[in-house]
Amino acid sequence: MLSLRPLPFRIVKEVRLCVSRTASSSPKTGIVLLNMGGPQKVEQVHDYLHQIMTDRDMIQLPFAQDRLGPWIAKRRTPEVQKKYEEIGGGSPILKWTNKQGELLCQRLDKVSPNTAPHKHYVAFRYVPPYTKDAFTELERDNVERAVIFSQYPQYSCATSGSSFNAIYKYYKDKKLPEGLRFSMIDRWSTHPLLVKCFADLIRKELAKINGSKRKDTIILFSAHSLPLKAVNRGDSYPSEVGATVNLVMQELNYCNPYQLVWQSKVGPLPWLGPFTDEAIKGYVKLGKKNFVLVPIAFVNEHIETLHELDIEYCKELAEKVGVEEIRRVPAPNDHPLFIEALTSIVQNHLQSNVPVGKKFLNRCPHCVSASCYHSKKWFSEVCRI
Repeated sequence: MLSLRPLPFRIVKEVRLCVSRTASSSPKTGIVLLNMGGPQKVEQVHDYLHQIMTDRDMIQLPFAQDRLGPWIAKRRTPEVQKKYEEIGGGSPILKWTNKQGELLCQRLDKVSPNTAPHKHYVAFRYVPPYTKDAFTELERDNVERAVIFSQYPQYSCATSGSSFNAIYKYYKDKKLPEGLRFSMIDRWSTHPLLVKCFADLIRKELAKINGSKRKDTIILFSAHSLPLKAVNRGDSYPSEVGATVNLVMQELNYCNPYQLVWQSKVGPLPWLGPFTDEAIKGYVKLGKKNFVLVPIAFVNEHIETLHELDIEYCKELAEKVGVEEIRRVPAPNDHPLFIEALTSIVQNHLQSNVPVGKKFLNRCPHCVSASCYHSKKWFSEVCRI
């Protein structure tokens, strides 16, 4: 005869733990982190460059992009591979993005239990895990709501726009999973905790400079440049970067002289300046020889911080032109204020009734991209809460 005696407490506890683990393995809300990505090993460099150079959302070459792009990628591969070897053999951007996603979801599970469990998905543009990888996994997990979260705080058609277009292209010829709801966070350049995070990082680097030099040290906010053609079309990136800079300096009570500069120009066409390296040279000629470099548009370390800023500017250029002291502020990475910023942004978004921003849906006044038009139209239709 079957016994109806109560199970021992130890067994009941183990059953509950097993049920809990099963439940937590099925996320309710997916947070899709969009970024460009970077090669994790030198063997990926050519494919990475090839995809960038043939993506007209990212860069518009003057002619025959389908032929000129691959030629440029092949020509630049050895040089770029050498740079990755000099920073350890690959980009740490996937490591940092996963770390940020894990910490974000841990916090969200606590502060937003009604949308828990949360799980992050990485959607890189030019290296694995690609957009299709992230959404394939998300669909397999039967997520109820996907928050598409751009990891570019300042929106640009070339970066954020390319990532959003990739999502549209993935879904345009396939049916959305039944019951899956989409919403998106496309920009967050003025979030107070992002501002406080950068201000805290800057204070720490300024404190390391000799007291007599500190007050005259120039803070150089360095962001990835943009072709002037894109700026003149109406890309909002320069103004959004400027907004971040102004709020950070306000948080610092305008403690030092500062300047917004631009890095990573590619090709012969005119790009937004002044360029970071040229600004350093110019200031040294004016007798200013102490600097703090701030990667104001990057949220984690990668080739443009670890090589371009650290090696090419802070080491090689500084020695060449006679800089006295130059320090580079770390990217936000896993700084506690930055994780709180991410958490606050997503939590507020989950509680809002705004699935997609009006600014995102409004095209640049001189937009010439058909994919941009179709992408924005698609997001306006599928983003529902």
